[in-house]
Amino acid sequence: MNTPDIEHTCVERLMKYTTYDTQSAEVSETYPSTLKQKELGKVLVKELQEMGLKNAKMDEHGYVTAVLESNMDKKVPAIGLIAHMDTSPDVSGENVKAVIHEKYQGGDIVLSEDPSQIIRSEDTPDLQQQIGNDIITSDGTTLLGADNKAGIAEIFDAVHHLITHPEIKHGKICIAVTPDEEIGGGTTHFDVKAFGADYAYTIDGEGVGGVEDETFCADTVTITVTGRNVHPGYAKGKMVNAIKVMSELVDALPKDRLSPETTEDREGYVHPNSIEGGVEKVKVKFLIRDFTVEGLKKHEKYLEDIARKVIDKHPKTELDFKVTESYRNMKYKINEAPKVMDYAFEAIERS
Repeated sequence: MNTPDIEHTCVERLMKYTTYDTQSAEVSETYPSTLKQKELGKVLVKELQEMGLKNAKMDEHGYVTAVLESNMDKKVPAIGLIAHMDTSPDVSGENVKAVIHEKYQGGDIVLSEDPSQIIRSEDTPDLQQQIGNDIITSDGTTLLGADNKAGIAEIFDAVHHLITHPEIKHGKICIAVTPDEEIGGGTTHFDVKAFGADYAYTIDGEGVGGVEDETFCADTVTITVTGRNVHPGYAKGKMVNAIKVMSELVDALPKDRLSPETTEDREGYVHPNSIEGGVEKVKVKFLIRDFTVEGLKKHEKYLEDIARKVIDKHPKTELDFKVTESYRNMKYKINEAPKVMDYAFEAIERS
């Protein structure tokens, strides 16, 4: 059948969603990590209900879910569409002002409120594929939040289209918008069984036509070094500066491999990502990444060996080495049902 003309609502939805500050937080005693995420959640529930999905709801943890029932006369697998509402804790998501650069003609894009923030064409080769298209950015003072509010807009646009064009046959479609993805907590309270999908796709990619069937396995290693803080005037032979010990540990990492700035393709890495502390105690979080669980454990053992060698040189220090599991390569599960990729590729080819 011919697909009817699509009256897209993506841009309007994205522009609206970006006005809500949904920045998640690394350190928090609540779930979601920032309760302000639920403010956008309420808006999303209302939009879904206004489309006709009376089952739309948000639970206590901030998960927004809804179901578009099948309009087919036979049973087919239920398909899930998932996106996340939170934005990165690294850059402000407050008072976002989205800017539309109409009919991009190439060259650098200078962000209006902070001219030092420039999207340079030479550093962003994907821009060459956008000649003649409208491009949406922030004004340079905040994140835009397209990761992943663009994904939400796309899913809601698709659902809206299916509801307004009932002649398009489809099976049961399960919709979910999750919090805290940016800090690795998006699945903490996610009820897979209640979600109801047999197979699901996360709409959180990059360029048009891209399909990703693999990601890193990820853990976080937190290393804490405890030294001895003594008044500097009486410190000789007594003080052990945890800052210096931790600096020595980080400096012992290889300079030409095993880091994001030196690896590519399927190479894993050990990445010191954040640091806090003082003379007495210093804590560094390391992001450990590899495409296999075996590689992940190998990197963690390597980092622990380095840490213990450094600590052994400073007998008055203490070391705490903690591994926290983040997520695993989705390829392990996709290999059990490869048809999900076959259908994804077919959809890309059709579009």
